[in-house]
Amino acid sequence: MNVLVIGASGVTGQLVVDQLLRRGVEVRAIVRSLSALPDQPNLDVVQASVHDLTSAEMAVYTSDCNAVVFCLGHNLTFKGMFGKPRLLVTDTLRCVCDAIKSQGASDKVKVLLMNTTGNSNRDIPEKPPLTQRMVISLLRVLLPPHVDNEKAADFLRTNIGQENSAIEWVAIRPDALIDDEKVTAYDLHVSPIRNAIFDSGATSRINVANVMVELILDEDIWLQWKGKMPVIYNHAQ
Repeated sequence: MNVLVIGASGVTGQLVVDQLLRRGVEVRAIVRSLSALPDQPNLDVVQASVHDLTSAEMAVYTSDCNAVVFCLGHNLTFKGMFGKPRLLVTDTLRCVCDAIKSQGASDKVKVLLMNTTGNSNRDIPEKPPLTQRMVISLLRVLLPPHVDNEKAADFLRTNIGQENSAIEWVAIRPDALIDDEKVTAYDLHVSPIRNAIFDSGATSRINVANVMVELILDEDIWLQWKGKMPVIYNHAQ
């Protein structure tokens, strides 16, 4: 089993890498700086800017991978949120999918995207509360990273779809992210059960990492959620 992690230097990305390595999985991580991750057995760290890679270059890194995990996001700075590239996640996701499709592998590659409960699954479709829809409409105008999140999930839904010959996918939607030191009980739902803006529920980053790892390694869980956008909340105590 080989997994490519994109956004591996972020908080959740590092947790994904750690949990995969603990499960004996060989991991390749693309990062801007080699110092972003410590040297570890079974970890191949590639120094590159993912947004600058062509699909042909990306194909080198996806060629032997069974799954690709996206924990990529915009830096929480003015330049990171309002500067270029505006569609960092969407463009990189498209590049990776083009690279996978160009290889013509016999086995489908799993693509896992970390998304957000602020983005609705329009395949169902979902109808969030009016107050949430109003705020999200403003975010589309005022906050480019939210548009990127929506477009990335829409790319998987509409461009890859449910019957792609090379790729299967899941978009995981955590609610309000928090830090925790260990994996705890959590719940997965087809759609949000709370108002993502005014009544958000806690989701620990380590639980997000755990559900991604379980989706990759447990085929029963994968079959339950592939082609869907599950929402994850920490289990209420």
